[in-house]
Amino acid sequence: MLDLKYLRQSPEEAERRLQSKEPDVLLGPILELDERLRKVKTESEGVRSQRNQLAKQIGMAKGRGEAVEPLMQEAECLRERETILDEQLSGLEIALDEALLKLPNLPDPEVKAASDPKENECIASVGQKPSFSFAFKNHVELNERLQLFDFKRGAKVAGSGWTAYRGVGARLEWALINFMLDHHLENGFEMIMPPLVARPEIATGSSHLPKFDHQLFRIFDSDYHLYLIPTAEMALNGLHYDEILPSSELPKRYVAYTPCFRREAGAAGSQERGLIRTHQFNKVEMFAFTRPEESDAMMQEMVKSACSILEALGLHHRAMRLVTGDMSFAASTTIDIEVWLPGQDRYYEVSSVSNCRDFCARRSGIRHKGKEGKPELVHTLNGSGVATSRLMVALLENNQREDGSVALPVVLHKYLNGLKEIQPLA
Repeated sequence: MLDLKYLRQSPEEAERRLQSKEPDVLLGPILELDERLRKVKTESEGVRSQRNQLAKQIGMAKGRGEAVEPLMQEAECLRERETILDEQLSGLEIALDEALLKLPNLPDPEVKAASDPKENECIASVGQKPSFSFAFKNHVELNERLQLFDFKRGAKVAGSGWTAYRGVGARLEWALINFMLDHHLENGFEMIMPPLVARPEIATGSSHLPKFDHQLFRIFDSDYHLYLIPTAEMALNGLHYDEILPSSELPKRYVAYTPCFRREAGAAGSQERGLIRTHQFNKVEMFAFTRPEESDAMMQEMVKSACSILEALGLHHRAMRLVTGDMSFAASTTIDIEVWLPGQDRYYEVSSVSNCRDFCARRSGIRHKGKEGKPELVHTLNGSGVATSRLMVALLENNQREDGSVALPVVLHKYLNGLKEIQPLA
């Protein structure tokens, strides 16, 4: 959520920055609502003050034995007026809060204002695209002989967009998760195993509600009102919901492995087949709470930690600084890490590292005691470390051999009991 004081003081600047992310954003109606709310609040406080003064007059008049009926009638009128104003105030507060929750985060001033992702800036490129002396295959075609995933039986169980991992495929997925967790633990992150569901206020605090309600799976019945997490970011942000953290404990670095659940499974067609985009996928997520002055350094640390995963796996990748129109709702600045997928003939994002500044912290009430001992909002950062489904695709497609086998990176051998390659079963 944005700082309302800033919106009041710099409405034109704020609207310009917001429209660089979402062109349809208009601050006029929100500021008008805020003005109405403040006027009603001022009037309500004035009526309440009059009632208090009148109550004193009534008490004094009674003590002198004087008639108080006219004063009592006036007090009743004031009470009725105060009730009406309080109802108006409550409605205006709810409306303003709902309007503010729909506003995206402000992009940092230095982020390029553009709507076309083609204008994202490549800030680093590591390794080279693989070259093949044979007709290479995409991961779906490779899987016909490797039998790592069962797309048909996954769909039989849960419908289109759900996959069952099997045999070496399941083992390789688990190896990747364990390798990445070990890597981030070595880099100073604390491992968390969070719930896979979250309450509505937690989802609102992480900025997934109300905007993305239609993209989330939910459990709504007489007993539960919960959302399946679309990313561990939602749960990790919620760990310190409505807390004041000791400044001495910052920064807090968390890493978690969770399945992630999302309704949107992408467009149909060969480019989105297989593991490229599914309703459920596995992800190792980094998350950090920092003092405001430390968040830029933390972002670089998280980008480095994610990139070093791909370097250790020997995968060609690049880091892209996103333009305003390509950033997420909650991000102030974002760097995407993209890996090359030969079978799709394009780069795909496997990690997105974002600094949300105090946007989610304000929505969640997460603060720390600053230099003068006064509570101040923390900064929150999130970053994939990384998502395994596309990473799996990258490993298979980049390391395939002409006979259909796949070489496995050395760093994974110990997680697979010495297995160094995957041989076709069919």
